[in-house]
Amino acid sequence: MNIIVPMAGMGKRMRPHTLTVPKPLIPVAGKSIVQRLVEDLAKVCSEKVDEIAFVIGDFGKEVEKELLAIAESVGAKGKIFYQTEALGTGHAVYCAEECLKGNVIVAFADTLFRATFKLDSKADGIIWVHAVADPSAYGVVKLDANNHITDFIEKPKTFVSDLAIIGIYYVKDGDQLKKEIQHIIDNDLRENNEYQLTNALEALKQKGVKFSPGKVDEWLDCGNKNATVNANQRVLEFNKGNKELKGNFKNENSVVIEPCYIADGVELVNSVVGPHVSIGQNTKISNSIISNSIVQKNTKISHSNIKNSMVGNYAELNGKSRELSIGDYNTEN
Repeated sequence: MNIIVPMAGMGKRMRPHTLTVPKPLIPVAGKSIVQRLVEDLAKVCSEKVDEIAFVIGDFGKEVEKELLAIAESVGAKGKIFYQTEALGTGHAVYCAEECLKGNVIVAFADTLFRATFKLDSKADGIIWVHAVADPSAYGVVKLDANNHITDFIEKPKTFVSDLAIIGIYYVKDGDQLKKEIQHIIDNDLRENNEYQLTNALEALKQKGVKFSPGKVDEWLDCGNKNATVNANQRVLEFNKGNKELKGNFKNENSVVIEPCYIADGVELVNSVVGPHVSIGQNTKISNSIISNSIVQKNTKISHSNIKNSMVGNYAELNGKSRELSIGDYNTEN
């Protein structure tokens, strides 16, 4: 089994946090989004993951080293590929063409999920879906009486299905998918000026490939600040009581309302933290109240009352009482 993780996008909806850190490396409950995604995929795979291909932009050698370590942590070989121009989802996958062989999962790195099923590697193809209240904002699938996907519909104006595609796909024959994407690129078959993965999947379907839905128990989008804060809340709830959520931290006259993630080197002084708060290494919080928020590494917060917030690395806050989205190295007094 190979996994391809396209993650070269600029993450504009997550600014200012993505000005200094690629979106998939933003932490949720103490682990980066992409690490949690890879770990969750490895759990649902019924066979060993051999290679994990990360398709990135110019993120730097430290990021590449971190991604290779994530692959190694699940027993796979990591590979780095580059998408230097935003030419669509199909093009992003094709950037890792040497990994398009045998059983392949394609997973876009801005989504997390919770599932209890095991992937059936004998199936022709599987597309992960989740029922949503407003299908008009998503790509959706229609099913026939045999539970096979008959249609892909992008942002339907009228109701056709509530099963939204969450951005994770499986194909039994990666070489066949590679040929269809190559055909689209070679013949410059663009949609909205991009080469779309769903067009390649549609071509496979027309040639007899049977796609089934992989229904997840919960889908957590990490596309913007509010969605990521919500994902942090849900992941903390999933892992309530897990010893990995607590590092070696200092608590001086403070209250921690579970569930929370608190990393090594954190100092809590005269504060109330939680519920649903994640705090990165070496951050100090004093005389403050923080709930439902992500606070990253080496940050200082004092005399503040914040909720539903994201605070980056090396930031300093003093006397704030509101919902915040503060990037790395920012200072607010």
